[in-house]
Amino acid sequence: MNPRVLLVDDEKDFLATLVKRLGRRQVGAEAVTSGEEGLAFLDKHEVDVVVLDVRMPGMDGLSVLREIKRRYPLVEVIMLSGHADAQTAVQGMEMGAFDYLLKPTDIEEMVYKIEDAHAKKRLQEERIEQRKREVPS
Repeated sequence: MNPRVLLVDDEKDFLATLVKRLGRRQVGAEAVTSGEEGLAFLDKHEVDVVVLDVRMPGMDGLSVLREIKRRYPLVEVIMLSGHADAQTAVQGMEMGAFDYLLKPTDIEEMVYKIEDAHAKKRLQEERIEQRKREVPS
């Protein structure tokens, strides 16, 4: 099963290119241009992995990450940051992000991390289902 991916970044051209490049690698992705839009999207759609820019106007990446982990704890988040924001991305990992990538990012590395994050989410879901079966109602 292919991961359902949401890209959250305020750079529209970057998002358009990324959606196309991921699509060529059989990774379907939706894209939004703000943290607020990302949270609204998650309220309405099932997503496995969010690729989240650290620096955006309005809600910054760490605030969005905090809210994603509060509302959707199984959704995996990959932080995307410029070189100067690497420390913030590491802080994001301490807050529950799966991993981070530096811009400009290598598309193959991004696909690899998305696949890893998706595998982790599926494993967590399987464990939850198994525990539900083990506990008598």
